[in-house]
Amino acid sequence: MKLSTHSSGFTLAELLICMAILGVIATFTIPKIVQAQQNQTYTAEAKDAMAAVAGAYQVYRLQNAASTNTTFGDVTPYMNYVSADNSLWIDDVTSFGAWSCASFPCLHLHSGGVLAYEPASFGADDFIRFWYDPDGVYSGTTNGPGKSLSFILYTNGRMPQVFSTPSWFQW
Repeated sequence: MKLSTHSSGFTLAELLICMAILGVIATFTIPKIVQAQQNQTYTAEAKDAMAAVAGAYQVYRLQNAASTNTTFGDVTPYMNYVSADNSLWIDDVTSFGAWSCASFPCLHLHSGGVLAYEPASFGADDFIRFWYDPDGVYSGTTNGPGKSLSFILYTNGRMPQVFSTPSWFQW
């Protein structure tokens, strides 16, 4: 009885074909995984910004009588932020395209995002509208994926509500 000298295994061509298929799969999946991770980061930062605003307003209301004369400047001492800056921009603000912080200071947050508010709504209504730009970058026309999120903080005790939802935000 003679033993077979033929060994079983994969040929070089079969291995190369497998590697090519894996490369094509990686080409399509890796960018989606990276984008999903970025979207989750932006969502978490936006939720943190909403919670910070809601918490600061509640602390303000506990220590002061909120009225129609209440301004965002009254609430900002109760917030944790890096700086108030008039040179920042919020991009893709619903139909406005961009919002300049020149007329009122926007808050540069620790996450790198920028938080702005609508001055006309603060204290005058039962809500305050805010915009949050998660990456805080504006190049003059657009900044890419980190478009802003608009949310409303109700001053009558209702939960905050997202007003305009970019593709990266998920509840």
